[in-house]
Amino acid sequence: MLTAVALVATAACGDSGSSGGTKKMSFVVANISLNFALEMANGGKYAAEEAGGIDLKVVGPATTDGPQEVQMFQNTITTNRDGAVVENLAPDLFTRPYAQAVEKGIPIVALDTVPLDGSKVDLYVGNDNYELGTQLADEAIERLPKDARGTVVLGVPNPGVPVLEMRAKGIKDTFAKKLPGVTIKGPFQTFSDPGQSYNAWSSQVRANRNALAFLGVGDADSYSLARLKKETGGKWLSGGFDLDAKTLEAVKDGTNFVTISPEHYLKGYVAMRLLAEAVKDGEDLPKGWFYTPGVVVDSSNIDAIIARQASDDARRKGIADEAKKLFADTDAYLRPLKDAR
Repeated sequence: MLTAVALVATAACGDSGSSGGTKKMSFVVANISLNFALEMANGGKYAAEEAGGIDLKVVGPATTDGPQEVQMFQNTITTNRDGAVVENLAPDLFTRPYAQAVEKGIPIVALDTVPLDGSKVDLYVGNDNYELGTQLADEAIERLPKDARGTVVLGVPNPGVPVLEMRAKGIKDTFAKKLPGVTIKGPFQTFSDPGQSYNAWSSQVRANRNALAFLGVGDADSYSLARLKKETGGKWLSGGFDLDAKTLEAVKDGTNFVTISPEHYLKGYVAMRLLAEAVKDGEDLPKGWFYTPGVVVDSSNIDAIIARQASDDARRKGIADEAKKLFADTDAYLRPLKDAR
């Protein structure tokens, strides 16, 4: 895994593989400390190396900070003008900077967070987050009595971020349809910073001691809940998202019943490869929402996922088949941008 120091360094990726010489590109993430962003950045780095002839600069604030990320994006595209992949948690702040970059002829790929109207960004790479939310809800419902009644507490680290809100909506709608005796409380803000996340969930656990489950839709939610469940001896279900090592350990030892992987490494790879191929071939980027699938991680596949996540080389091998399938027919995975959720 790249360290925070390595992430902000510029690295030449492969030989000067295009007739126009080395292409200077950037990969911007919401922070350089949490697993989801590191996974995307590492996937992007792999695609750049594979393409060759790319001088890639990966940047992001130390902790999630929308205004700082905007400034870093604007700074890096002054030198790395051949294209950028951008993942952020503040789409409203990026609308104007995106449009200004596109007007200057800089190709932009939005990653993991849908670009808002007016951004002039026409390509988005991401999951169906409503679908991911339904998957987490379905896994929880399978582990509850068929006539269960009670409370499930729901957390969202960054309220207002559309993809996270969509996960929460998928959870709420699925419970309403399949287990109507259960009341969903929230979503409450649970923060992406690990310390704030733990404190927020600690308050919810104290306030809802008889809850059937605590579910979060972000990275830190999973391991905050696992820690609290162990500390309190909780009998409730706990589950969330992403592949932080602490989250994988919690699924492995049974503390968390599941984690939903949005496959961030694969997404970062896909976004960077689409950008690299278009720029190096002198073509326009595809337009629309490039759909990438997620994976349910539970006791049945946790060992294989842990092995895949053990090293960057293992990740590269682990996504090879899925990447081959996606790029064998990219049109099959392109959907209208307006449908992205």
